[in-house]
Parts: sequence; structure tokens; C-alpha cells
Amino acid sequence: MVKQVISVLILITLSACHQTSTLNNADKKQIISDIANMFDNYHNDIKKEGLLSEFKYLDQSKDFFWVPPGYKSALSYDSVKTILEVNARSLRAAEFSWDTLQIFPLSHEIANYSGIVKGSMTDTAGVTSSVMIIESGTVIKRRDGWKLLNGQSAVVNQESN
Repeated sequence: MVKQVISVLILITLSACHQTSTLNNADKKQIISDIANMFDNYHNDIKKEGLLSEFKYLDQSKDFFWVPPGYKSALSYDSVKTILEVNARSLRAAEFSWDTLQIFPLSHEIANYSGIVKGSMTDTAGVTSSVMIIESGTVIKRRDGWKLLNGQSAVVNQESN
């Protein structure tokens, strides 16, 4: 009898500690809003501070990877960091915003997203180029906010639109 009571108490305790991963509509709306705000801040910081401001939005865990435009395989955080540092030296200004954005919450800590980013970049010679980039990826909630965990991006051929 004592073993049964202890077993039931253990099950109740484990059940109470288990956080449900089911998201209701209010949860989904809040997560979508939080992630959309993160992306707005991300683009605003790039406009104000340049490409190096991206680092505060990238997850620095070993799980991070990205496939940038023109690449055929995933790159680690360190590789992406090197590319950003090199590109930042060649740009005077960069400005990006979402043309379309869909966010798909999977849990309270993970969401997928997909969309098209439009932007312009001005190099150190003063030449400005427009760009459209299709992007999809995963964001993860960390102690200091939502971070880009992984994804891929590719330049959209604007003539075919």
C-alpha cells in the first residue's frame, strides 16, 4: 500500500512539473508579436549601427548554422561572424525591412519563420544596391530574448517577379 501511495505521489509531482507545450491562440499571438518586434529591432539596429549589430541577434550555441546567399552548405557561427565582419568593412550603410513575414510558433521557446526581406546597401564608394532576399529559419528564446538559431537565405531575382 505504501509503495502505491508513493508511486501516485511521484506521478502527481512529475505531472505538476511538466510544462505543457500546447500553445493556445493567445500564446501564439504573443509569440508572433515578440518575434516580429525582435526582427524590427534587428533591422533598426543594422540601419543605425551596421552589420556588426547582427551579433546580438544570433544564437551563439553550437547548434547555430546558416546558409547565406550563394552558399550551398550550412556555415557555423564563427564562419558567419567572419563573413559579417568582412562585409561590414565594405558597407557605409545598410537598411532592411520585411516585405512579407510569416511566423509559426512551435512551442514557447521555438518558432519557424519565412519571408522576403527587401533592402538597400551602400558601399564605401557610395554605390547603392537594392536587394530582395527570401529567408526561412528557426528562432529560439534565450534568457536575453529571441535569437536566430538557424536558417537559409537566397537573393530573389527581382526581374522574375
